[in-house]
Amino acid sequence: MLNTILHGTPTARPPLLIAHGLFGSARNWGVIAKRLSDNRQVIAADMRNHGGSFWSDVHDYPAMAGDLGELVEGQADLLGHSMGGKAAMMLALTQPDKVRRLVVADIAPVAYGHSQQPQVDAMRRVDLARVTTRAQAAEMMQASTPEIAAFLLQSLDMTEKRWRVNLDVLERAMPAVVGWPTVTGRFDGPVLFLSGANSDYVLPAYRDTIRASFPAARFARIPGTGHWLHAEKPREFEAAVRAFLEA
Repeated sequence: MLNTILHGTPTARPPLLIAHGLFGSARNWGVIAKRLSDNRQVIAADMRNHGGSFWSDVHDYPAMAGDLGELVEGQADLLGHSMGGKAAMMLALTQPDKVRRLVVADIAPVAYGHSQQPQVDAMRRVDLARVTTRAQAAEMMQASTPEIAAFLLQSLDMTEKRWRVNLDVLERAMPAVVGWPTVTGRFDGPVLFLSGANSDYVLPAYRDTIRASFPAARFARIPGTGHWLHAEKPREFEAAVRAFLEA
């Protein structure tokens, strides 16, 4: 079962299950998860091959959806970003009885043409046997931006000199991560596709595809944000999620 971080205590409301994106972790969602736990329990999960969860040679959306489903007793609300958003969508499509409401953050149920290989390469450039500080690791990474370096370094365990992400498997599974498998299910419950206004991950051209699987889908954008909308404007992100879940 996935490693989880619990916020708040169980109430009459369904719990909120949060699924992070590629190279992320449950810890990345600490502030938002804690704030959303004022009236329900929030469960932030480490996805397989990330954080404190198990490592597996299989890293695809049916498997990740199955992992999330194991955490749901009865019914839950789901919030997933990027890779986690695709896993949450897959759970809603394959086990709809487990999902009450779904928030999909800056991702669509489509295959993308890009790759996250540059991030894998940046992490591999860190000499784990020689690095002594995070600043030194950031310099070794030669990441495209300081923000990406800072994000990736959250998965570096300086004590054990190891990455908390399974780089070998994630690199091999990259086509599955950026892709989207054929799935025939449909989720008729409420869904919010919440995107960054400066992001191109959820284009208007995808809306027919989205509505074919999620006919009750609603769309909203947060101004001044890109793909990392929850990190760039966390209060606005929280407010949008809260308004949708409590509607």
